[in-house]
Amino acid sequence: MAFWFVESWVTEVVNPLGLQMYCDPHQVLIGKCNSSTDVLAATEEALRSGVISLVIAELTKPLTLTAGRRLQLAAEVGGSTGLMIVSDGMGSNATQTRWHVSPVFSSDDSTQMRWSLIKNKSGTNGYWDIRWDETACRISVVSEPVQRTLATQTTS
Repeated sequence: MAFWFVESWVTEVVNPLGLQMYCDPHQVLIGKCNSSTDVLAATEEALRSGVISLVIAELTKPLTLTAGRRLQLAAEVGGSTGLMIVSDGMGSNATQTRWHVSPVFSSDDSTQMRWSLIKNKSGTNGYWDIRWDETACRISVVSEPVQRTLATQTTS
């Protein structure tokens, strides 16, 4: 089960039926909150509950260090994953990781994206080109093209 919180004035909200290729839309609940403070409060409670595996929050205001830390602690207590969707420059220093997602042009695959790990408190940064594998219903990493040497070609 996943909760997706957004402020009620935001008009462009994800439609769970649009996710049916990726997950059961009945397992995604949309919560419309009156204010950004309510989004943070609802997100914190859902993370802390321990019964929601993924909590997504679309934030329209910068995430303060205190709010980010509260969300981090709530996720640890509840054993949940929190995904905060924020604009550039609105993240919190309390976050464990920070990602940037952008499309990658591919003439044969419109789902290809680049996921860049731009902040990681417990490891290295990097990027991965990924695509949606419709047959397997999962995200797959697109291998980087490599130049094989004659020695590796003959042993394969």
